[in-house]
Amino acid sequence: MRQIINHFTDDDLYKFTMCCAVIDNFPRAQVKYSFTDRDNTVYPPGFAQALDEQIALLETLSITDEEVAFMKRKCNYIPGWFYNYLKGYRFDRRWVRTWQDDEGHLHVEIEGSWADTILLEVKILAIISELYYVMNGACQRFDYTAYYDKTYQKGRKLLEAGCTFSDFGTRRRASFEAEDTVVRAMKACYGSRKWSGKFVGTSNVYLAMKHDVVPVGTMAHEFVCAIGGMYGPQMANHIAMNSWRNTFRGALGTYLYDSFGWDIFSLNFSEDFANLFKGLRVDSGDNYDQLLRIVEKYRSLGIDSRTKQVIFSNALDTDRAIEIQQYAKDHCQPSFGIGTHFTNDFEGVKPMNIVIKLIAAKITESWTFYNDTCKLSEDAGKHTGDPAVVRRFMDALHIQQQ
Repeated sequence: MRQIINHFTDDDLYKFTMCCAVIDNFPRAQVKYSFTDRDNTVYPPGFAQALDEQIALLETLSITDEEVAFMKRKCNYIPGWFYNYLKGYRFDRRWVRTWQDDEGHLHVEIEGSWADTILLEVKILAIISELYYVMNGACQRFDYTAYYDKTYQKGRKLLEAGCTFSDFGTRRRASFEAEDTVVRAMKACYGSRKWSGKFVGTSNVYLAMKHDVVPVGTMAHEFVCAIGGMYGPQMANHIAMNSWRNTFRGALGTYLYDSFGWDIFSLNFSEDFANLFKGLRVDSGDNYDQLLRIVEKYRSLGIDSRTKQVIFSNALDTDRAIEIQQYAKDHCQPSFGIGTHFTNDFEGVKPMNIVIKLIAAKITESWTFYNDTCKLSEDAGKHTGDPAVVRRFMDALHIQQQ
C-alpha cells in the first residue's frame, strides 16, 4: 500500500510548539498514550497490520531544509535550537503497539520519551482515518472537484459573515488530498476579493508551506494533562502557563483552559496570566456559556474582554461558527478553528470519531512508576481516561460526579 504520510511537517503546528516547550521544561519526562474510538468501530481484517506498516514508514521521514526555512520564516517565536533537534529527529516504530481484538476493534498504545512520542499522535490519527476509507472502499466515492467547490462556498459564507477562521482538520481528515483541497479552496476564496472576515491559515505545517499561508496553533490538552499527572490537577494550569511563558515569552498566547474544567483554571488564571496571554480557546461545553464565563473572569480582573481573543474549536461547522460570530463579536475578538467539517465532509461518508490521549506521565525515566492522568471535559459524560482516574481527579478538584 502507498505511504500515507510523506512529509515530516504533515502535522499540526501545536505538536511542534508543545515539543519545544516539553524539551525546554520537562526534558526527561516519559509518557503513555492510548487510542480511543468513540464509535466503537469494527475495523476491516488486517487493519492493525496495515497500520503497523504505515507507522514503520514514518521512519523514512526527516525534516527538509525547505521545511526548516519555512518554519523559521513563519514561526519566529520558535527558538533556533529546536530546529537542530528536529534535524536529528527520527521516528521509531518501537514506540507504538497496535492490535485488533477478536471483534475487530482497534487498539493503539504509545510509550516513550515525551519529547519523542509527542510527534506521533496527529500523524497516527490521520493515518488511521485515511487508511480506514482506503480499506473499506469509501475513498472511491471522493470527488475532489466537487469538494473544492463545496469548500469554496463554505469559505464564502464564513468570510461574508465576518468570521476569522483556520483549518484545524488534520487528525480526522478523509485523506491528505481532502485537506490539501480545503486549504487550496479557502486560499482562493479569500484572495478573490475583499471580505469582512479572514482566512488565517491551517494547523498543518506542510500544507501551510505548500500554499504559502500561515501555520496556526499553540497547545493541546496533553500539555496540561501530562503536567496534571506529574504534579496533580490543582496546580497543573499554573505550571503549564508558567512553562509556556518560560519558552515563548508571551508569543503563542492563546491558552487552552478546559483540561480539568473551568473552575480550577479560573482559580489559577491570575491577573498576570490574563494580561500575558492574548486569549483563550473554547474546546468543550456550551460555547455561549463558556464565553460568558470568560467575559466575567476578565471583568473581575479589570480587563476589557473586547481586547482579548477567544478561539472557538468545539465541533464547529459553518453555520454554528456564523451564529457564534454574531453573538461573540460584541464580547471579544472571536475566531474559529474548524476541523472535521472542513476535511471530512463527503456525501455518504461518516467521519471517524477517534482520539489519542495522554494517559500517564512521569517526570523522569528513573522513576519506577507512572502517574495516571485524564482529561475532564466541560461536556457532561465526555471525560477521557480510566473511569477510576477520572473519579480521583474530580474528587481532588471537588467536582460533583456526573
